[in-house]
Amino acid sequence: MFVFVILILSCGLLPANISTPVPISANGIPAFTETPQPTETVLSTTFVPSTPTLSPTPDLYYLYTNQYLRSRLYGGGQIEFPEVLEQNIFFTRYLMHYFSDGLSIYGFANIPNDGESHPVIIALHGYIDPAVYSTLDYTTHYADALANAGYIVLHPNLRGYQPSDDGENLFRVGMAIDVLNLIEIVKTQNGISGDPLQNANPNLIGLWGHSMGGGISTRVLTVSGNVQAAVLYGSMSGDEQKNYEAIREWSGDARGLDELAIPADALTRISSMYFLDQVTAAVSIHHGMADTLVPLEWSMLTCEQLKSLGKNVECLYYEDMPHTFYGSGDEEFIQNTIQFFNQVLTAP
Repeated sequence: MFVFVILILSCGLLPANISTPVPISANGIPAFTETPQPTETVLSTTFVPSTPTLSPTPDLYYLYTNQYLRSRLYGGGQIEFPEVLEQNIFFTRYLMHYFSDGLSIYGFANIPNDGESHPVIIALHGYIDPAVYSTLDYTTHYADALANAGYIVLHPNLRGYQPSDDGENLFRVGMAIDVLNLIEIVKTQNGISGDPLQNANPNLIGLWGHSMGGGISTRVLTVSGNVQAAVLYGSMSGDEQKNYEAIREWSGDARGLDELAIPADALTRISSMYFLDQVTAAVSIHHGMADTLVPLEWSMLTCEQLKSLGKNVECLYYEDMPHTFYGSGDEEFIQNTIQFFNQVLTAP
């Protein structure tokens, strides 16, 4: 420890341009008096190290967390329908386009032709190699069945699937944002005269998601209270650790490595399974018992968790059905899906 001492002493010096009066005694002799000396002042300059103020460690994964997704705003802009792709007696299929956080997102929309008010279902496809993806993919026949049953169906390609733009998508959170933006646009765009969505009922919105689309739907359900019903079909897990361990295996270590490098404590803030208490929609879970790709146990666990939380959930498992249903099993699934939506998405 170093101690510095400064002594301040008065030298009796005054600036030269200032005249100081001298006191005079009664006999005319200058009276000199003793000038009091200033008290010695000691200034201690003992050095005491200060403790630096540290900024909190930034949360590198905050933008993927449930907390972030629930805190931000969605919507903005409008859904455009630049082209008619097909028309039949039940519905008209349009090319659909909207912006999601600045990204251009395409897809198709099936709009019933009867001019009456209809609930809206947002249908989300599973993983397909983006290099071979087509806007009218394998889920088109599910969207058509829902439109024939009287639902407006919006089927976005989501980011990364042409002609949509690509963008940040760790844990497929970007795709969930695309859906959350679409939901909010639907709620504000209905009622515009001449617009294909003029008869959309913004208070009756459903989700339909297969595989990857089911996982995205599950995340959306934990964020938005504007969805009344959701069908999860052969869905991915709400546990991102399980999801990306499987994705890494399926892809031969080509995908999922970035997600698996995330610390375990961050995964608890990202994985939707930890936020199922926030689900407000009725949920219908469907899974094939012969699914050799996405484990049946994942859907069963989601079902059990929702039930334990007192949520409105039904769980149906289909004997001999693989990851994507076919034949009579597929027909049964479609009938069950329509029946579920008919029960829940009903105007009061």
